[in-house]
Amino acid sequence: MSLLVRRRKRPDINIVPLMDVLTILIFFFLVSMQFRERLTLNLTLPKVETAGKNQFETPIILGIDAESRIFFNGKEATDEQLHGLIAAVAEQSLEVPVLLKAHQDTPLQRVTFVMDACRRAGLNNIRLQSR
Repeated sequence: MSLLVRRRKRPDINIVPLMDVLTILIFFFLVSMQFRERLTLNLTLPKVETAGKNQFETPIILGIDAESRIFFNGKEATDEQLHGLIAAVAEQSLEVPVLLKAHQDTPLQRVTFVMDACRRAGLNNIRLQSR
């Protein structure tokens, strides 16, 4: 009896096909990528001294007391003055928030008059404050 000794071939990893696959993947990603151009301009912008001074940072507060008197940011105003003040604010920006505070005994007709005055001027961001 003779024993044949078989030698196994030593396993090795053939990396050439792996490199081919990786190269194809890299080319695929490079071709399919969307390169967005950034439009950057090298500009020196002028300085403006009055920048942002016309913007209202806080909301306009309209108050109506129990005697139906109207207050614009804490100062009493007549109906005609209210229209003028709201129109002046609307000329600056239509995005100014209006906070309406009305006493619980104020007639609904007076509240709707103030809201209508704001909407006529174009101020539609009106909020009612309650307890």
